[in-house]
Amino acid sequence: MSTWNSRGLRGSFLEELVNRTNEQYRLNGLALIQKIPTPITPIKIDKEKRHITLAYFEQKSTVDYIGAVQGIPVCFDAKESKTDTFPLANIHEHQIRFMQDFEKQQGVAFILIYFAKREVMYYLTLRKLLEFKQRADNGGLKRFKFEELDQNFILNKKESILIPYLEGIQKDLNERN
Repeated sequence: MSTWNSRGLRGSFLEELVNRTNEQYRLNGLALIQKIPTPITPIKIDKEKRHITLAYFEQKSTVDYIGAVQGIPVCFDAKESKTDTFPLANIHEHQIRFMQDFEKQQGVAFILIYFAKREVMYYLTLRKLLEFKQRADNGGLKRFKFEELDQNFILNKKESILIPYLEGIQKDLNERN
């Protein structure tokens, strides 16, 4: 397991797991999901190393990943928590609005959360996220605890699929019907 000392590298391990999972789903013809890069404008470039050393964000990002799963539009963000609690501040208001608008267009939006302390991957439905957000907006906790989550949405590694989020999508869709 990897640890990260800088904010910029947090999630690199998680991103790699998601990217590998997306590639397996693509190779098996099950899904086509792409990482959405955050648009930046470079300010300073180290010409020798060909690295951007200073840049600013052109706009607020929406979600990390977007694509289609067997004809169903899908978008999601991947987050990590080192503890058993997850601060709602880690999901920005503009991201929540984007996911709500996405679902209004018959898509599926969710958050993948890796609880590092437990080594557990969790599929958080937009519905459950909105419940937690409403609680916070009404003066309640501005975070949620792992114990509050539906254990049916824990994603356990399957053979070559590191994060079987298609199972989470299926459960999510089943709950809607």
